[in-house]
Amino acid sequence: MYQPHRMKFGIFLAPFHRVGENPTLALKRDMQLIEQLDELGYDEVWIGEHHSYARELIADPFIFIAAAAERTRRIKLGTGVTSLPYHHPLMVADRVLQLDHMTEGRVMLGCGPGVLTSDAYMLGIDPVDQRRRMGESLEAIMHLLRTREPLTMETDWFTLRDGRLQMANFTDPHPHVAVAASFTPSGPTAAGKHGVGLLSVAGVSNDAFERTWGWAEEAAAESGKQVNRADWKVVIPIHLADSKAEAIEDVREGYKRQAYVGDRYIQDGAATPPPFAGGAPDIDGAIARDGVIVGSPDDAIAAVKRIQERSGGIGGILGLAHEWTSTEKTHRSYELWMRYVAPVFQGQLAVLEDNRNWIETRMQQVFHHTGAAQVKAFTDAGKELPPEMKQAMDAMRQARQ
Repeated sequence: MYQPHRMKFGIFLAPFHRVGENPTLALKRDMQLIEQLDELGYDEVWIGEHHSYARELIADPFIFIAAAAERTRRIKLGTGVTSLPYHHPLMVADRVLQLDHMTEGRVMLGCGPGVLTSDAYMLGIDPVDQRRRMGESLEAIMHLLRTREPLTMETDWFTLRDGRLQMANFTDPHPHVAVAASFTPSGPTAAGKHGVGLLSVAGVSNDAFERTWGWAEEAAAESGKQVNRADWKVVIPIHLADSKAEAIEDVREGYKRQAYVGDRYIQDGAATPPPFAGGAPDIDGAIARDGVIVGSPDDAIAAVKRIQERSGGIGGILGLAHEWTSTEKTHRSYELWMRYVAPVFQGQLAVLEDNRNWIETRMQQVFHHTGAAQVKAFTDAGKELPPEMKQAMDAMRQARQ
């Protein structure tokens, strides 16, 4: 099983907000969350693109990334995802390239066909054509990012004439690119065909999850490309508290507000349960089906290990950002993850534990001369030992006798 030395952790920020709340404040909360994740040491955040339905309010992740980059120091910022059929591929590649320079290598491009059919409807795009268009666009974008050779390409929806980017990439060889995957082979096949990363956005509770990476490897072999499990990230809702019981109660009601209709997530009490939970109608069922990670840090560690085993090895976990409970409890959850869960999978704890154990098994040897050194310090200064130090020295002499 593949096990990265340093697994990456972040969030997938659609974002989800309830209709009926102030949208300006909702967008501010999203930005503040990214700032907090940067301070806590999270690796990355992927920011969505949506244009209808009033739940996911970010229309242009590129704009949001530009603003977030000025408020953060190290966290990587990706489009999660850019709906390629909605944009000319030269514009997508050029925006990514500009942000690659402006962020000094912190931008990532997540690609998808567009999940909201209401977006496609307003743009006059037949949903049946969306995956084909995504494939055509991704082919053009990867050419533009990987080579300076001009590209001429004509489809029924875009034309490129001697297309090329006017700057070299800041990131060598180019900014990180990943394709979104749900339940079908489409996403993994596109990732393998172009040798890019993979974002499993539909969680791990579906039956196709174990086959996902195999599809990517098959497509990579057929196209002569290479894919790396380190670039496979899995999206799953997460909420942690000091105990499992507390975590469950935190999100019990909030979970019920999120549901799934058609081909996408919505909120506000729709009839059917979230697909990432395997159809579970309540949080207890979602936990039982591994559709969510809700519990204590120890529960989360066990859940990540199960995901690694089922998948054969992944490169990272992305928490599906949600507002199932208060902002304070949500932020506390992110802190608990980085304090207790992340270091287990990032090679941080073993060294600390080895050093602690080395000292604790050699206490007498290591600290044997500490008392003598303290006595000498007083003697050299011509000062009398304090009474408590004399008593301690006498006790140590008696113990040695």
